[in-house]
Amino acid sequence: MWLVSCKPLLSGSRGVWRYNVKALQSSDMGEPKRATVYFDVKIHRALRLKAAEMDRSVSDLVNEAVRESLSEDAADLEAFKDRSRERRHKFQDVLKQLKRSGAI
Repeated sequence: MWLVSCKPLLSGSRGVWRYNVKALQSSDMGEPKRATVYFDVKIHRALRLKAAEMDRSVSDLVNEAVRESLSEDAADLEAFKDRSRERRHKFQDVLKQLKRSGAI
């Protein structure tokens, strides 16, 4: 289980918020890690509003989004592995076939 502490450190002059993120992992997952994340002002505002509406923290939303992204990456890699034995087609050959058939 992940518990996360996320506190704004400063507002940058370029409209970017700087956050210090401390992930507190359960004891079997090792030492906690910190990361600094920079958000565009509009993204930061949207995150804060969404977090407030959902009664969750910005950290929870960011962690969930990262987990989903990594999960999608894992699924993509699995799909590539599953299709690795399929016959590959050169793009030029596909274009020639489409021209011959009148599709383009």
